[in-house]
Amino acid sequence: FLGPVEASKPWDTNGIDGCFRFLKKFWALFYENRTDEFLPTDAEPTADNLKSLHKLIKKVTEDIENFSYNTSISAFMIAVGELAQQKCRAKQVLEQLVVLIAPFAPHIAEELWHALGNATTVCDAAWPVFNPQYLVESEVQLTVSFNGKARFQKKFAADATNDEIQAAVLADEQSAKYLDGKTVVKVIVVPKKIVNVVIK
Repeated sequence: FLGPVEASKPWDTNGIDGCFRFLKKFWALFYENRTDEFLPTDAEPTADNLKSLHKLIKKVTEDIENFSYNTSISAFMIAVGELAQQKCRAKQVLEQLVVLIAPFAPHIAEELWHALGNATTVCDAAWPVFNPQYLVESEVQLTVSFNGKARFQKKFAADATNDEIQAAVLADEQSAKYLDGKTVVKVIVVPKKIVNVVIK
């Protein structure tokens, strides 16, 4: 948690506090803090749930092979924060999360693994497999400018063509006040960045 395995680090008991807070957040994905209600369900995971999980699988798998345990912990903290924000309850996601954390926090992992209904030890579970398709963005957000001045942002399908983007921008109701009484000279689309409408 304090840094790379090979680096010398000052031992500080205050560091335990950060680990404890993180493990409490991890535990809260499975149990409601006040009522102790068990939260995981058979609900289908959302695209965001799967994106957070597979980013973590990729990072932790690579980090373990490189002995970069401290950056794994950092990745766990980010993923747990994202999944908590998404109110993820999908057992399919949370079960893989338990397997990923087992090498780092074996006792908590074992406890949660059995709470999820597994009879064997988490140590015998298959390691989650990273699937790059879950990290492919389905949408991109572009800034829409008129004569170089940014006015609003708009989302488009990641595979939208320049013509489709241009048509959507010109048809958008937010564009109407900037286009009123003006002539569109040209529309410049900078992929994954900006759409600039030149008017006079």
